[in-house]
Amino acid sequence: MAEEKGKKKIIIDEDWKNKAQKEKEVLKAKDKVEKTDETAGQQGEQPLPQGDFSSLISLLATQALFAMGVITTEKDKEPKKDLRLAKFHIDMLEALEEKTKGNLTEQEQKFLSGTLSQLRMGFVNAAK
Repeated sequence: MAEEKGKKKIIIDEDWKNKAQKEKEVLKAKDKVEKTDETAGQQGEQPLPQGDFSSLISLLATQALFAMGVITTEKDKEPKKDLRLAKFHIDMLEALEEKTKGNLTEQEQKFLSGTLSQLRMGFVNAAK
C-alpha cells in the first residue's frame, strides 16, 4: 500500500484519443482534396463541380445524350446510338422526379422538368 500512495495514477480518456484521431484523419483528407484541386489547377485541368442535385441531373442527361448519339467524343466518327441505354438514363431521371416530388425547390423542379422534356424530344428524334 505504501507504494500505491507514492505513485500517481494516469487515467487516459480513450474517447478523447479516438476523437482527436478522427479529427486528424478528417483534416488530412481535406488537405489531400485541396492539394488535388490545386494540382488540377496547375495542370490546366478544371476542378470538379460541387456534387449537388443539378450536377446529378446534368450527369444523367449527358449520359442520355451520349447514348442517343447527340454528343460524341470523336470528331470525324459517326456517333454510336444505343437507344436502350438512352431510355434507361431518361427513366432514371423520371424516377428521380417521382421520388423527389414535393421536396425540390422551384428552381430544381423546373431544371429537372425542362431537362426531361428536352431529352424526351431528343429521344423521339433519335429513334426516327
